[in-house]
Amino acid sequence: MAGGYVDCHCHMTAEEFSQDTADILERSRKEGVRALVSVTEHAGELESLLHLSQRYPNYVMPCFGIHPIQSKAEGYRSVTLQDLEPALEEFEKYKDHLVGVGEIGLDFTPWLAPTSKEREEQLKVFQIQLDIAKRMDLPVNVHSRSAGRQAIAFLKEQGAERVLLHNFAGRPSVALEGVQAGYFFSFPPAVANNDQREKLIRQIPMENICLETDSPALGPHRQERNEPSNIYIPCEYIARVKGLSSEKVCEVTAHNAFRLFPKIQHKLNV
Repeated sequence: MAGGYVDCHCHMTAEEFSQDTADILERSRKEGVRALVSVTEHAGELESLLHLSQRYPNYVMPCFGIHPIQSKAEGYRSVTLQDLEPALEEFEKYKDHLVGVGEIGLDFTPWLAPTSKEREEQLKVFQIQLDIAKRMDLPVNVHSRSAGRQAIAFLKEQGAERVLLHNFAGRPSVALEGVQAGYFFSFPPAVANNDQREKLIRQIPMENICLETDSPALGPHRQERNEPSNIYIPCEYIARVKGLSSEKVCEVTAHNAFRLFPKIQHKLNV
């Protein structure tokens, strides 16, 4: 694909990639991925992400944040301010290396955040990281599961300007409020498996759409590990829904990614 894809949201420091990272990145280059934005979920990931971005300069672009859902030995739980604490000085220390802040946001899945106390704490953790992004003049990479309306309303209320709502699954009317605020929306390979998002994608203008894989999750086959090399799948799906060529979708989404993440544009000299 001329120019190449930009994967705006993947997890290159995920445990699933730990054994064959070099092979995965080689496949993604061959598939035409020009750059990928790798996000974190907890403070412990930053060191390995920075190390990876040093090994693959101007290719693996680091994005650091604390996810609204944290894993624990027996499953998952809603984020707390204590989870954010160790990340605060890391933001300050490594701000020049980061292209964005993320993965941050809200996850109001009923069994993961059943109480208003947990949801309020998620909002506080989100707010602090939005403030950090604003202070550092960095875009935010946002998770909004079961909280699309709340996330967009909160982002607007907080004055966030450069925003990517990754794997957005809210109503088209809610998404259009984000579009009016200048926000971007990205979609992973899993969207091609059913047509639930077709109406949503049809209504979001191309100038507000980016590509992502969210790998190792949300691939074309639920039971298989997803990789950045699958970026062509959402590209082709969006092209079909929009009645455009895949080349055009690749070109426009890459251009959108450079607008959203100016540091990537600078690193690639485009």
